[in-house]
Amino acid sequence: MANRLKTVLLLGLLTGLIMGVGAIIGGRNGIVYAFIFAGLFNFFAYWFSDKIVLMMYRAKEITPDQAPRLFSLIQQLTQSAGLPMPRVTVVPVATPNAFATGRNPSHAVVAVTEGILKILDERELAGVIAHELSHVKDRDILVSSIAATMAGAIIMLARMAQWAAIFGGVRSNNDRDGGVLGFLFMIILAPIAAMLIQLAISRSREYLADEEGAKLVGNPNYLADALEKLEYAAVKMPLEANQATAHMFIVNPLRGRRASFFGKLFSTHPPTEERVRRLRAMKPTF
Repeated sequence: MANRLKTVLLLGLLTGLIMGVGAIIGGRNGIVYAFIFAGLFNFFAYWFSDKIVLMMYRAKEITPDQAPRLFSLIQQLTQSAGLPMPRVTVVPVATPNAFATGRNPSHAVVAVTEGILKILDERELAGVIAHELSHVKDRDILVSSIAATMAGAIIMLARMAQWAAIFGGVRSNNDRDGGVLGFLFMIILAPIAAMLIQLAISRSREYLADEEGAKLVGNPNYLADALEKLEYAAVKMPLEANQATAHMFIVNPLRGRRASFFGKLFSTHPPTEERVRRLRAMKPTF
């Protein structure tokens, strides 16, 4: 409940930020056009993200005969979660990781790397799959698309204002423009704030998926053990992942290259140590 509330509050902050930027610009047309453009872009990403991402990582759809253990595990968990059976794909890389995609539960795809099938035992793999199915059940692809739409609108508004300033299109009325400080906030700080809020939403959804995934398998230690192994592997051999899709993976695939303070601040994932600590604090249900 706390993570859901946090997501709602963060989305509210993004909405408020958009309204503030629009007020600084001094008109409605700019914000409307930016929202439409960002919405169309993210609508396309929402509907076709599964195909794009699977193609990007050369994921191959597999059959039950090719991976009976994996299919049996996913079938059991989807039945327990009350979800339709997703498509199952394998990414041909040695780095252990996993992600889920698809615009809704009926079009979901669970992807695992070859590496994760080699290093996790059945209980740990169940914890990982349960985490990904929780993303599917909570429609996190939709949530992330909404957040991206609003953040994208803010960034585009800031760029529009920059070009307006360069070509003299900014009105001189300080009351309407919010003054020089307000204008500087919009073009410099508002895009950064929007990005940070969007990343905070992503981290909040990871905590929620951890919690719900642990409840689905009945023992939070399964996922905690898996996360420790995956984090270690991510540091030793980071996956050659695209920054735009890093948030989809269960652990940050760029972890080995993002150890600095600012790397953590702009990370799409919460610290693995904190995720493990929260999971260890939960009580097994059976």
